Amino acid sequence: MVNLFKRMRKLKTGMFSIYNLIQLPLYSNPTRPFQSLPIDAIPPISESINQPNHPPEKPIKPNPTNTQSQLLNIQVGTGAATLPTVANASKEFPAITRLHLTYARKIYGGHQGARHFWRNCLPRLKYHNPAIPMTVRQTEEQEGPAALTIYFAERASNAASLLSAKDVTDKHAPAPGEAEQTAVLDVKNLDYKDIWAKVKNMTGAQEIQPTPEQESELQKLEQLRQQSDKDRARIAAIRQAKADQERMLQEARGEVEKLRQL
Repeated sequence: MVNLFKRMRKLKTGMFSIYNLIQLPLYSNPTRPFQSLPIDAIPPISESINQPNHPPEKPIKPNPTNTQSQLLNIQVGTGAATLPTVANASKEFPAITRLHLTYARKIYGGHQGARHFWRNCLPRLKYHNPAIPMTVRQTEEQEGPAALTIYFAERASNAASLLSAKDVTDKHAPAPGEAEQTAVLDVKNLDYKDIWAKVKNMTGAQEIQPTPEQESELQKLEQLRQQSDKDRARIAAIRQAKADQERMLQEARGEVEKLRQL
């Protein structure tokens, strides 16, 4: 019996000490209760994060499907064409030496088409014509011109002379060289597809037709896009139904609360 009392006493003492430790504030001294440690004694958070038991984050692996779709989007589409060079120029369409596009940063004021041309067509043109310099200047002048300057070797084409804007000047375009002649195309208030049609007529660019493999891949991507739109609409409908249900429950609870107060 004595041994039993001793064991109960030890257990009670141990539980009391554990209880005291639990009640103490964080980073306090158990021997001197409720006396906080100095701020220098608190281990920094960075040390606990950089401990060996915390493995480093794994790098994000690139999505091959997304990369392939981005490459396919540059290879084919509006603007995917080869421009005349010195090697294949003709009397009707001289060689193109460079291009320059100027438009305002905001889309209003007639600069939306030029911005879309920069985003959609110029990457494809540069992909198929890597040796031709292409520069872009975004300005803060919303009332200023949106112009595409085409630089020809020695002389401009007849179509460029007819379609070029005589009353539009681009002060941001580089000055032509001694063996260059420019034609400025006014692209303000034009859709980017209309801009590309005029560029094609002025330069004689040859469009790149997609291969059967690329056509098949484009169809697959279009099917994925349509399925994504359906899934997005379905999820939006589920969220809206849930929100409507929660709103109806709130209204019902409010009515019950009003009846209780009567």
